Amino acid sequence: MPLVEWSLAQLREYRPDRAEPEDFDEFWAKTLTEVRLRPLSAEFTKVQNGLAIVDTYDVAFAGYGGDRIRAWLAVPAGVSGPVPCVVEFPGYGGGRGLPHDLLLYAAAGYAHLFLDIRGQGSGWRPGDTPDREPEGGNAQHPGFMTRGVLDPHTYYYRRVVSDAVRAVDAARTHPLVDASRVAVAGMSQGGGLSLMVAGLVNDLAAVLSDVPFLCHYERALEVSSDGPYLEIEGYLKIHRDHNAPVFTTLAYFDGVNFAARANAPALISVGLTDPICPPSTVFAAHHHYAGPKRLEVFRFNAHEGGGTFHVRTQLEFLAQHLT
Repeated sequence: MPLVEWSLAQLREYRPDRAEPEDFDEFWAKTLTEVRLRPLSAEFTKVQNGLAIVDTYDVAFAGYGGDRIRAWLAVPAGVSGPVPCVVEFPGYGGGRGLPHDLLLYAAAGYAHLFLDIRGQGSGWRPGDTPDREPEGGNAQHPGFMTRGVLDPHTYYYRRVVSDAVRAVDAARTHPLVDASRVAVAGMSQGGGLSLMVAGLVNDLAAVLSDVPFLCHYERALEVSSDGPYLEIEGYLKIHRDHNAPVFTTLAYFDGVNFAARANAPALISVGLTDPICPPSTVFAAHHHYAGPKRLEVFRFNAHEGGGTFHVRTQLEFLAQHLT
């Protein structure tokens, strides 16, 4: 497959201006203050997972609006003292799955909290957390990208980002987690959420953002040819008079704006033939990332990114920053 956009040299020079609302920080400070007014009430229930080297806990905690959000916490079996933790967010449409689905980080010696995304979990991996009815919800294109999109206060990802921040809060309450050594990770949607959480939580130890989604929306809609960005395009094809409110809302949820506020060391990856998360959108997030950063470029790969080769790099990166 040919490159979907520009040459690597052009991408390395691409530094677009950020479309940021004046009250961006105020919006998110108020949102998280409201969310944290409710008790976290994190519960960890050990489950039988059929595994000899990993212990698993069924996790529930209060996310946005007090809704009970689910997750799995996996830890190396028999570990007695606090260990570093990786909080991971799934790709679009995926849920937390089953305890044996995700063993990498626990096998590497870390605690691993894997978040269940509200309303998702029926696309490619099952989930258990429903979404609430959006307040003042608009008609939407099938999927999640336009749910409540006419107002940042009702937009679906306001709830999801809040849940993701609370997932870090919840992980830090467990006695086997070293609260001072927590990383966030994810691929695609999970990569975008990792950038968002990194911009809102200022004491993370590391960030793994793999082929991140939810970045640089206007550019993404110009060049993406597959994936969830097309839901926004489909909505605007029908609602021709909603361009302004839609892009106003999306600016509050642009990973590029969160990246500009992040300070933790970050490992970001991009596939130069990616039609779902176009390379220019990832380079935009990388260039605006405010903390120490490293970009892994996979010249001939698409949305799969670096695959198992990149996992090896991620483990090396975590060993550097979590131990």
